[in-house]
Amino acid sequence: MKTWYVMLAIAAGAVLPIQVGVNSTLRHGIGSPIVAALISFGVGTVCLLAYALAARAEWPTAQMLAKLPMWAWIGGVVGAFYVATAILVAPKLGAANLVCLTIAAQLFMSLLLDHYGLIGFAQHGINVARIVGALLLIAGTVMIVKY
Repeated sequence: MKTWYVMLAIAAGAVLPIQVGVNSTLRHGIGSPIVAALISFGVGTVCLLAYALAARAEWPTAQMLAKLPMWAWIGGVVGAFYVATAILVAPKLGAANLVCLTIAAQLFMSLLLDHYGLIGFAQHGINVARIVGALLLIAGTVMIVKY
């Protein structure tokens, strides 16, 4: 693995609980988890647009968009579900519990996606080492959530 990508993945993971805390504060300030998620996505959209314009990103053609599979369009829906759910759940569970549960769910879904090579991922079969690693993560999750 390239060090840069590993560091970037770690940084992305590290900012998720920060995002949850910031969005939760936004929710408490305005009173609505859905409106807080909408504001969060609006700010993110403006930032991504500014970056795309500054980087002179190439925009897709209509033909490129038409060739995409239908499931390629649900990324925003999934992101909105996660952000809205995190805003709603974080105050009840706390940052550590929320992150543990979401990471455990991400790992198991990732194992399935890799095993079957779904939605554009290369196929990487489930093996004993991956199962043991997943079980250790579950054990850690149970310890953090329960205690």
